[in-house]
Amino acid sequence: MRFYVADAFTARPFSGNQAGVVSLGEGPFPEEALMRALAGELKHSETAFARRTGEQCFHIRYFTPAEEVDLCGHATIAAFTALREIGEIPAGSFALHTRSGDLEVTVEPDAVWMDMAPPAEGRTFSADEQAELYAAYGLSPSDRPENLEPQAVSTGLLDILLPVRDRAALNRAEQNEAEVCRLSEGYGVVGVHMFCLGAGDVTAYCRNFAPLYAIPEEAATGTSNGALTFYLHRRGLVSGSGVNRFLQGEKMGKPSEILSRLTEKRGTAKVRIGGRAVLTLRGEVL
Repeated sequence: MRFYVADAFTARPFSGNQAGVVSLGEGPFPEEALMRALAGELKHSETAFARRTGEQCFHIRYFTPAEEVDLCGHATIAAFTALREIGEIPAGSFALHTRSGDLEVTVEPDAVWMDMAPPAEGRTFSADEQAELYAAYGLSPSDRPENLEPQAVSTGLLDILLPVRDRAALNRAEQNEAEVCRLSEGYGVVGVHMFCLGAGDVTAYCRNFAPLYAIPEEAATGTSNGALTFYLHRRGLVSGSGVNRFLQGEKMGKPSEILSRLTEKRGTAKVRIGGRAVLTLRGEVL
């Protein structure tokens, strides 16, 4: 069983967000215990196990070092980049089955684009709950911009989108992991996606935290920025055309660029996430 490591949402090795990729060909998935153990051995936030189910069809399962998750954007970008680079697939469109549903993936010569699950808005938070969320990062409600409030949103995984006033507040945030785990479990979310609005060609600067799933901080998150795209669109801050650009991972020294597109048809929004990736390691499970 061969495995690869790819840096997603970057074209520079040892930057972006690393994901493990295991290509299974047309063979069955290994036992869950083995997939979880291999994800723990690789120690990346997610490892994608990709199984071909047809000429243009794949089924991917995603494991963190702790457990299986429904969908992972950066691991999907990494997986299809790896499959392209090792010659298992050409550029083109592919159907992808995940626990979040069936998605379309477009493989280009230098990028991969993928559908997000249909956007779903979750709960909002009272003033006291907001204060508790900000306090978990050493911040206060005064660090929240006046026109934006926290909300749970999903395009495959449910995250709390936590707006802050500026990049100074974003970089100043220090996570209390135990408290964020408690809040994440209590609200039934994967974690917290903190952001501030950007300027020019940068839609937003972001940081992502999921300590409940053994991910203290993540350098690039496709599903979370998909959710953020929908959140900003609902507030008139991104249009239904053009490409949005999110920068993440700078605080970790692993700068990442996540792209998104949103289209709306008959009142229904569809979000796609895209980016580049580069293979850095390959090996074999003995």
